[in-house]
Parts: sequence; C-alpha cells; structure tokens
Amino acid sequence: MTAAQPPLKGRLALVTGATRGLGRAIAISYAKAGAHVIAVGRTQGALEELDDEIQKVGEPATLLTLDLRKGDKIDGLGPTIYERWGKLDIFVGNAAMLGPLSPLPHVTADAWQHVIDVNLTANWRLIRTLDPLLKLSDAGRVILVSSGAAEGRYAYWGPYAVSKAGVECMGKMYAAECENSPVRVSIVNPGATRTAMRAKAFPGEDPMTLPAPEDVAPLFMELARPESTVHGEIVRYREWIAAQATAAAAT
Repeated sequence: MTAAQPPLKGRLALVTGATRGLGRAIAISYAKAGAHVIAVGRTQGALEELDDEIQKVGEPATLLTLDLRKGDKIDGLGPTIYERWGKLDIFVGNAAMLGPLSPLPHVTADAWQHVIDVNLTANWRLIRTLDPLLKLSDAGRVILVSSGAAEGRYAYWGPYAVSKAGVECMGKMYAAECENSPVRVSIVNPGATRTAMRAKAFPGEDPMTLPAPEDVAPLFMELARPESTVHGEIVRYREWIAAQATAAAAT
C-alpha cells in the first residue's frame, strides 16, 4: 500500500512571528506536513533555533530576519519570493505585539503607532506584496490571527484591541475581493493560549489551564490545506475543537 502523501507536500508557506508561541508551533507543524517554510522573525538567533527544530521533522526553512515596521523591506518581499519560487501557497499573519494595557487617553502617540504598525499595517503591506504570488498558486491560503480583544468589550486593551479589530475587518474585506480567485482567506481567534504574550497580559493566571500553541496549530493546518473551503470567516479555536470532538464521538 502506498503511504499517504503529507498534506502540505510541495507547498510554500510564509509565517510571521515564527520564532515564538503560536507562530513557532505553526511553522514546525507545516514543515512536518511537507511544506517549505519561510520563517519570519525579529532575530537571527531565534530563527536559527527554530530551524534546528524544523530540521528534525522536515526540510530546512528559509529564515528571514525582518522588522515589520520597515515598510520598504516588506514591500520587497513579494518580488524576492517570486524570483526564487514563482508563487506562494500559504501566508500566516501571526506576528503581533501587546503594547500598553491602559486607558485610551493614557496611551502615548508613539506607543499607539508602534502597535498599529506591527499588528495591522504590516499585515496590509504583506497582503499587498504577496497577493500576486498567492493568486499564482492553485490554492492560495491566507490565515490572519485575531483575538477576543477585537470585540472591544474589555477595558484597557488599547491599541492591541483596535489593531485586531482592524485585522478582522481587513481579512473579511480581502476575502470578498478574492471571491473569484483560488485564494481563500480566514481569520483565526485562537482564544486564551499558553504564550508569553498571554502571561504578560494575565500574570496571575495559571498557564497550565490553557491550551498550548501545539494544541491550536492543527486548526491552522486544516485551514492551510488545498482542499479547505473556509473563506471570509472568523474561526474560533474553542468552537472548532468542540466540533471536532463532537464529530469524533459520532463516528
């Protein structure tokens, strides 16, 4: 009997914020599933540590040190990828920063702009430069990471909440624009996850009560598959995992 082909065999995936937390788990899971990963992070050392883990399960990653506040560097990414690979199959916009958790009038203009630049504007610039490459794929997949804070129901979440609300709006808009193309766009709300950012926001919380990034990564695997039809939706991890459990119990 012929062994099943890895689900992302031959796919090219770019993951931002790939060196820590959820991004790291996604990058490793994609590599294990056969994809070639372009891992984007802020420091070369952290990227090399990630690649050591990736090489245990898949082929070496392409490592890209990038400050997401440098718009000109982002703008050059699409042409560079096109020159080497001619297309892009998967883009995961995961990188984000928490910024100040304080009343809106207390947030400085510089702090506000920094968070918006990293969390929202960088994803727009990435979509802009990667869009032609994703449309050259037979099944381009865009997965943007949001947060429950995007609902705006909680005080003191400042520019982080605003930036994530913008990501959700942008993702839905881009999905509508891609309706008649092979590109499928989804937005993931992973919920509370065992990451350094979560620990910073909730220092008194027991992290062992939360799902690990590796628990959440399978959702990103499902959305990245060429056969996925999810489009223009906000997918909440807890709802997804509950549906998976229900389906498993029914079989």
